[in-house]
Amino acid sequence: MPSAEERTVHQDRSDVPPTRRDEVAAAGSELIGGPAGRRAWFGSGRLAPVQAVALVAIGMFALGMVQKMPCYNWAWFRGASSQYTHACYSDIPHLFLGRGFADNLVPYFDRLSGDMQYLEYPVLTGLFMEVASWLTPGGSIQYREQMYWMVNAGMLMICAVVIAVCVTRTHRRRPWDGLLVALAPAFALTATINWDLLAVALTAAAMLMWSRGRALAFGILIGLATAAKLYPVLLLGPLLVLCWRAGKFREYATALLATAGSWLAVNLPVMVLAPEGWKKFYTFSQERQVDFGSFWLIITQRTGKSIDVESVNTYAMVLMVLACAGILALTLTAPRRPRFAQLAFLVVAAFILTNKVYSPQYVLWLIPLAVLARPRWRDFLIWQACEVMYFLGIWMYLAYTTSGDAHKGLPTEGYQLAIALHLVGTLYLCALVVRDILVPERDGVRADGSDDPSGGVLDRAADRFVLGRNVRPVRQEAQLVEGERVEWGVPPRGAA
Repeated sequence: MPSAEERTVHQDRSDVPPTRRDEVAAAGSELIGGPAGRRAWFGSGRLAPVQAVALVAIGMFALGMVQKMPCYNWAWFRGASSQYTHACYSDIPHLFLGRGFADNLVPYFDRLSGDMQYLEYPVLTGLFMEVASWLTPGGSIQYREQMYWMVNAGMLMICAVVIAVCVTRTHRRRPWDGLLVALAPAFALTATINWDLLAVALTAAAMLMWSRGRALAFGILIGLATAAKLYPVLLLGPLLVLCWRAGKFREYATALLATAGSWLAVNLPVMVLAPEGWKKFYTFSQERQVDFGSFWLIITQRTGKSIDVESVNTYAMVLMVLACAGILALTLTAPRRPRFAQLAFLVVAAFILTNKVYSPQYVLWLIPLAVLARPRWRDFLIWQACEVMYFLGIWMYLAYTTSGDAHKGLPTEGYQLAIALHLVGTLYLCALVVRDILVPERDGVRADGSDDPSGGVLDRAADRFVLGRNVRPVRQEAQLVEGERVEWGVPPRGAA
């Protein structure tokens, strides 16, 4: 066992930059001068990790905005094909007109023209869209569309910084993991397609609160996140199983009640005063046909046979239930209680993989969870490469289908390959997370003796209910591995 002095030195290594603990990060840093040294502008009191990560997140977000400039300048307004061939499509300017914001219609209360009838987004997202319309200056329609996108981009940039900062602070001993979020290429490319970053930011803040043992704040934030997008409520499932294994039912009940309370506080006024508009999001989700990005689309395109919406809803639900049952069995039989972030990633990934639609911005749901679940640069970048290929694939496919006889873009078979790459990449990362759970010695987050730094009250809690025969007790302090000092984030010998 290390001495108290050695442990103090060992436990103060949160300033170690990723280029000094990850071989892929070190190799990539050669493009900008090599790994950080003693005089780098971070880790030495000049620029704290959270500040550096926030600045990088802003820079990458700005690059993503630059990538949308062809559309901002002209392609959004000159037919569908151009915005696809330039891969710069965004829902934001189109819905400014299509959902009545340009005409000052009130979401959920004022009826829209056409088949949509009401805004098909959850209440908190609708409020976000409405506030952005209030801040949009007057002028010509094209100018207002451009400004509406710009205002939304500014608000979404704040969400992006919140996400990066929350991930940076969730694992106290690994603040530089936040760079994975800030530098994620799919994050920059998809950040301004839609309004998903609002829910992602609230979810990341909730994860931070849970890691600090604040169950009430966690529940409030998850409730708000669910009022912006449906997927955050899924995190309550794995959390229940973890609290069951650790006997932390009081904390879970607090989180559950807070979630319900904050969700109702946002939804109840609209639910009572505009019930038809409020329920549009839920009916639209149920009635939506098989759409882009899902393996269901590959099936229908390859067989030439459509699947009715009720059947695909049932099949998707059954697959999701089976996936959740597998996560339940994994949690209760694992040698050590899985980390909260690991299970959160798995359950959201299962929802994405089984869903009947996968919009390119859905990758934003997974990025913070993936970083917290498995902060390894090699595997994260492999997955990101698959997602970038899908991002390009969907726009090139839409360009092909909207360019008439010119057939510019990617044919159906090529788009199916892009979907398959997205699915395989996500499954690859899921498989690695499952392996880390089954073989906890390979979990890089635990290599320094940590248990569950994102687990809050679950961190180092004793097991109360397990089904596995090879359950291992939680180590109560950092240890040396094979007689060597372990730097934060560096796996033991043989770890992936």
